[in-house]
Amino acid sequence: MSQYKVYPAYKDSGVEWIGQVPEHWQVKRLRHVGRYSNSGVDKKSYEDQQTVELCNYTDVYYNEFISDDMPFMQATASTHEIEQFTLKKGDVIITKDSEDPSDIGIPAFVPHDMPGVICGYHLTMIRALNDNYGSYIHRSLQSDHTKAHFFVESPGITRYGLNQNTIGNAPVALPPPDEQATIAATLDRETARIDALIQKKTRFIELLKEKRQALITHAVTKGLNPNVRMKDSGVEWIGQVPEHWEVKPFFALVTELNRKNVGLVETNILSLSYGNIIQKPETRNMGLTPESYETYQIVESGEIVFRFTDLQNDKRSLRSAQVTQRGIITSAYMAVKPQSIDSTYFAWLMRSYDLCKVFYAMGGGLRQSLKFEDVRRLPVLIPPVDEQSAITNTINAGTARIDALVEKTEQSIALLKERRSAFITAAVTGQIDLRGEQ
Repeated sequence: MSQYKVYPAYKDSGVEWIGQVPEHWQVKRLRHVGRYSNSGVDKKSYEDQQTVELCNYTDVYYNEFISDDMPFMQATASTHEIEQFTLKKGDVIITKDSEDPSDIGIPAFVPHDMPGVICGYHLTMIRALNDNYGSYIHRSLQSDHTKAHFFVESPGITRYGLNQNTIGNAPVALPPPDEQATIAATLDRETARIDALIQKKTRFIELLKEKRQALITHAVTKGLNPNVRMKDSGVEWIGQVPEHWEVKPFFALVTELNRKNVGLVETNILSLSYGNIIQKPETRNMGLTPESYETYQIVESGEIVFRFTDLQNDKRSLRSAQVTQRGIITSAYMAVKPQSIDSTYFAWLMRSYDLCKVFYAMGGGLRQSLKFEDVRRLPVLIPPVDEQSAITNTINAGTARIDALVEKTEQSIALLKERRSAFITAAVTGQIDLRGEQ
């Protein structure tokens, strides 16, 4: 933002988290620049009401602007509700309550009249007293100072909400109308540019993750030599494999473990999360007493843990990982010790089976869980020992490079989002002078 100039003179805004504003600006409470109403139009349909399209909580939370092409749900509303809550050009809608205080006060702007579309439940509709104020109010509500106001003033323990006073007392640093229009238009242009860059980087991350998956699956099912002679594996979803590889059943290569934590001999609590075995903070004991951990099973570094529960409701989760430290893990997981196969190669192979949805398919579309007996005949591909090691090294190196690039790209996205938020805040509090930017 260093390329933008500042205003020639400033004054104290009277609001601690806004600080100084340009001398010719005013600071008003939201109640003095707009009318606001909490909607009570829910998702239910009633025979004595008119059919409408409902703009609901998620429509506002996930979209900065409300448009005709959004997939609104159908509901009904009374004549009075239609008159009061039909979306009109310049309206701003905010999320009113949530289980997370950072999720309240999220605004979306209505850029044109939308007859037949009604503001729904758990939302507050704000209509500017001046037709030209709406776009600027939208940006002001996105600023850090408004977020701070809503965060501090939203009471709750398990659920947080904005009352009418909190909404009405939100401070708005208000320049003259022509400046409002310039600021709003500049913010629209600059945030769109940043959003396009974020979208490109997000797509790049998706492609990197696809490349990562392809690297793993190809290495553990086709090997590293592109010129090797192939044979039919006899397994439809695997297809051809190198001619010199073996295919053996799961039970011939691993031993199922069942080391109970009797006497609480181990206290290092582990959990399977996003395809990794991680330490579980002791503060997150989910209400379990120490005695409960006697039912947990002890696992050692190099062993493999599978989570075969909730197959149908969690189709995309990675269900296996290699243990990297001794600890205890819930007995709801299946733990095995590889015997005549390299542990890390076996872990990558099982990751490939995860990615190919093999375990999900073994649930038959209906079953919610699997046990050792259900997977004991699962075909396992076995290259020679030296080839297992080479495959493991190649995957380790390749995924490390990809992961580092993903992390770097995610950091750049985070910085862009911070810059976006800071630019909005600076513009609507007069920290930068956007006059002449139009």
